[in-house]
Amino acid sequence: MSEHLFPAITPQSTLSEIGLDHGLSDQFQFTKTQDWFSHNIPHWMKLLPLMTSPRPRILEIGCWEGRSAVFLLQNIHRQGPHEVKGEDVGADIVCIDHFDLFQTPAGRERYRKINHNLSLIGKPFRVMPEFSVPALMKLLEEEIQKEEALAQDVAGGGNVAASDNERSLGFDWVYIDGSHEADDTFLDGELAWRLARKGAIVIFDDYNWDKEPKDSKHHPKRGIDAFLELHREEFIKLTEPEHYQVVLQKTSERRIGFLVNSVNGHGSAGGDGGGAMKTAFGYGINIALVVDSAYAMSAAVVIQSVTKHTPSRMTIYVVDCGLAEEDRQQLLRSISQSRVKANDVTMVFIPLPMDSLGRELGPVWAKLDLAQVLPVERVLYLDADTLIRSSIEPLWQTDFQGQTIAAAPDVGHPMGHGHSPLIDHDKRPYFNAGVMLLNLAKMREDIQMMKDKARTMQSSKYRDQDALNVVYANQWTRLSLKWNAQGLGTYIKYPSADRDALRLLDSTMDSTDPAIVHFTGPVNPSMEEVLSLYVQPPTAKPWGYLGAPGHPFQGEWWEVLEETGWKDAKKQLDAAGLEATEKSVRDAVEDFRKRVAQMNSFWTRR
Repeated sequence: MSEHLFPAITPQSTLSEIGLDHGLSDQFQFTKTQDWFSHNIPHWMKLLPLMTSPRPRILEIGCWEGRSAVFLLQNIHRQGPHEVKGEDVGADIVCIDHFDLFQTPAGRERYRKINHNLSLIGKPFRVMPEFSVPALMKLLEEEIQKEEALAQDVAGGGNVAASDNERSLGFDWVYIDGSHEADDTFLDGELAWRLARKGAIVIFDDYNWDKEPKDSKHHPKRGIDAFLELHREEFIKLTEPEHYQVVLQKTSERRIGFLVNSVNGHGSAGGDGGGAMKTAFGYGINIALVVDSAYAMSAAVVIQSVTKHTPSRMTIYVVDCGLAEEDRQQLLRSISQSRVKANDVTMVFIPLPMDSLGRELGPVWAKLDLAQVLPVERVLYLDADTLIRSSIEPLWQTDFQGQTIAAAPDVGHPMGHGHSPLIDHDKRPYFNAGVMLLNLAKMREDIQMMKDKARTMQSSKYRDQDALNVVYANQWTRLSLKWNAQGLGTYIKYPSADRDALRLLDSTMDSTDPAIVHFTGPVNPSMEEVLSLYVQPPTAKPWGYLGAPGHPFQGEWWEVLEETGWKDAKKQLDAAGLEATEKSVRDAVEDFRKRVAQMNSFWTRR
């Protein structure tokens, strides 16, 4: 970084300037010819103000006689109780060094000296006389157990203070100065990174070590470079390549990434499959959208809102039905910024294969290709005209109850519509296909049947939705309308015997505060639909010429759009709306003339 952060040490630097304690200097037992640390002190003094915790925890890998550890305890921990516990699990500093496993006099002497030197400071410390990997694994296991204890305390109604939480988990300063082997250095960094809190200072030593070629596997540099590449979006680098040490400030949250079995044989996260277990097992959420350029903007609202409200690890699969490259970049920019920083949302664009229904019959049919094109077993499909208002984690955890699809009833036609020769005229529950949790493993058994049915139902009123309801008529489980709120402010308010029969708006099943809002209806309704006496206000989407009149969440949709790559699209949409309005008028006049001509022809023949 800049020279003001890491100035050069000068011969005139005094003990007070470099952070050493005059009163204890004569009592420390350091080997004068083995001081490989003190030249770093001026640099480190510039880093200390970056510590924000009132009582930071320190982790050192490679401690020798404790010079750097003494410096840190003296300069970071100026306040706090004066207690000495050489094996304190919650110590202010944890030092890891193998001390030759006590097999040599020199190793035993270094162990004696570091304990003596740290004891003089009067602060809690812990020395772990082990190689770094087993020691770090032990620390990680202890962290997992502490997390479990905290979770159980909270679940049991305990009141753990925020300061206690901060104090007990993770480290604020990590110094890696152990093995010089590249692979060892990488492994030390990887394990220690999982212990580091967000905001922690992490220091790799010997980046420009001169004892081995820098491109050798016996030099730390290759291991450090590999670590930096792997975690490149998770830190701010505070040094330049020419510096001897690499200093990072971590910007990502602490993530251990695995669990252990406790001594009683039960999982360390408990047996309920809770959040810690799902995170460790890597069970993220899979989202699927089917998008072409016409719906790219509205799909951005879905992406922004779902990533904003759902903290879980997430992969978004966008089935590409004709997106331009600019559309793809805009969709990527629509991921909530908090999730971009966390680096826990990924987006994958899936092209339609040549034998797909989407290519054969058109984009509206592409959702029927999901079982064929997606590389996962379970996915949550979302129409591009939805708005997510709260976490979808509970929806993702829905039990299929042995079925293939979990979906909400269609509010407009809860018992079907009968406007297709292949839809039974006998009434039966009918689901809306705008939000569906799909068991793709089961759906793959029906791919050919689904394709055959789709080809015979091209003229069906609701096309893909009708085909899905035919193929999976008895293979879907009902979701609450909380997860697919349709017709709000319009047709949902009209009386319906079918809705009453299904208890569709029963408050015990359906929330008045929906998690997912579905803007059904056309983008630009016809004049006939606008003037209809049967449904008022008419159904339409927020970005069309009419907007979504009467819809309670139309304003919220526009607010989310402002956070996407299409935040400046309002003027263009207004201009397009004027053109769409005129087109609706022209189409209505043309339809009127055709109808008049047909009626005149009919009565003339009579």
